[in-house]
Amino acid sequence: MQYAGWLIINAGPGGLLIGDMLTQLFFFIVLLLLLRKFAWGPLMNIMKQREDHIASEIETAEQNRAEAERASREAAEELKKTRQEAQTIIEDARQAGQKQEQQIIESAREAAERIKLSAQEDIEQEKQKAIKALQDQVATLSVQIASKVIEKQISAKDQEDLINEYIKEVGEER
Repeated sequence: MQYAGWLIINAGPGGLLIGDMLTQLFFFIVLLLLLRKFAWGPLMNIMKQREDHIASEIETAEQNRAEAERASREAAEELKKTRQEAQTIIEDARQAGQKQEQQIIESAREAAERIKLSAQEDIEQEKQKAIKALQDQVATLSVQIASKVIEKQISAKDQEDLINEYIKEVGEER
């Protein structure tokens, strides 16, 4: 094999052959073009899809985090509102209980006053009846004594005995 002089650089052992270099360069460029067409494009598409997938996952996670924070705030607000409502209900119930207690006490006082007045009226009526009965008895006794005195003339000792006897009869009738 003969080589032209200009195709060999530093023509000694281990010298560079320009023809071989050009051939290798040509095949390297063809290899790069083939890699670009068949490997680099699909690989870049896969990487782009992976990047898009990761970005969408991050976006979804961010949305979920924001939604969770919003739900947490809403739950905290709802809990606060519920606690306030419960406190209001408790306060209303306490006030209603106090009001009912006052009404019961007032009602009991009024009932006691009515009973007291009724008892006083009953006592007064019974007292009047007793006085009337006593007056009637005294009148009856007086009439009886007077009729006995008129029927017979009695001495002072007989009158005293007669009065004592009627008083004794009245005491027994009671």
